Amino acid sequence: MNEFQHTHLPSWAVVALVLVLLLLLCSCWFCCCQKTIFKKKKEKKGKEKDGKNDFSMKDVSDDGSAQPQQCSSDAVKEEAEPKEEMTLGKLQFSLDYNFTDASLVVGILQASDLPAMDMNGTSDPYVKLYLLPEKKKKFETKIHRKTLNPTFNESFVFKVPYTELGGKTLVMTVYDFDRFSKHDAIGDARVQMSRVDFSQVTEEWRYLQKAEKEEHEKLGDVCLSLRYVPTAGKLTIVILEAKNLKKMDVGGLSDPYVKIHLVQNGKRQKKKKTTVKKNTLNPYYNESFSFEVPSEHIEKVQVVVTVLDYDKIGKNDAIGKLFLGLNSTGTEQRHWADMLANPRRPIAQWHALKPEDDVDAVISKK
Repeated sequence: MNEFQHTHLPSWAVVALVLVLLLLLCSCWFCCCQKTIFKKKKEKKGKEKDGKNDFSMKDVSDDGSAQPQQCSSDAVKEEAEPKEEMTLGKLQFSLDYNFTDASLVVGILQASDLPAMDMNGTSDPYVKLYLLPEKKKKFETKIHRKTLNPTFNESFVFKVPYTELGGKTLVMTVYDFDRFSKHDAIGDARVQMSRVDFSQVTEEWRYLQKAEKEEHEKLGDVCLSLRYVPTAGKLTIVILEAKNLKKMDVGGLSDPYVKIHLVQNGKRQKKKKTTVKKNTLNPYYNESFSFEVPSEHIEKVQVVVTVLDYDKIGKNDAIGKLFLGLNSTGTEQRHWADMLANPRRPIAQWHALKPEDDVDAVISKK
């Protein structure tokens, strides 16, 4: 009995032992938890480095700060998608058919919300119109400077039998004028005549679509200068040069020269011509010609410029023409108006040559 009492641990020792065991268990549990948490943090950090987490740098760029990199393939895909196509504006026109004269009357009324084509944030629009499939007769409105909402209010007449009208399509193309380079097509509106009710006048707006490339035979371009001195009644025309003329000879070249007619009341009054340039499609002239035109007549005359191919044996063939002055349209009308607005100052400009029939038809117009 005494031996048993000698080996029995006191109660405080038992309590201490239990506390030590509990402390050891808590320490082990804490170490295991810490290890597990550290492992999870490490895996999360690795995912962030690989870009596989839900967090995106795009979320912190709303304040306008630059993004250092793209963080997801979805963001790249969004940027690659095309933005909404820029609107080209719209055109208002009218259509009427005169059964007595067998003619289609097209009114070009106005355009609105055109895109800016020039560096100054505006455009110099005009409209060219013709009928498909022939495209024999083409008209142009006057050019309106520095505006995206031009008002034209011009009418044009196409002679078309009513029985043939249904198979034709009216094309109205809006261009931006440029004095020294190619005019840019802003957009066009196309109307199938078979879908138009000609029992009444049609007037409507059409949104412009991307203009199709106009396929036509290119005759070349000519650059000339106009100068008018009202006090002296002197009109001076300088034929500067021509380029990309149509090939007229068997050898693939031409022998071009330029003829100038002064027309009044539909009759050719005076005629002048340049020298002939041999074997070239890009002749340089820089030749000046003067006409006496009193100031009271300057707005009533027409100037017809014809580029011809010289032939020593046969007839000299006309390559193309253009005319300025009374009843002119488009770039020719703009050039003439600029000359009148700037007396005594030479104004130079390039012009595209037109087929002979088109110009003769306008000259005969009273």
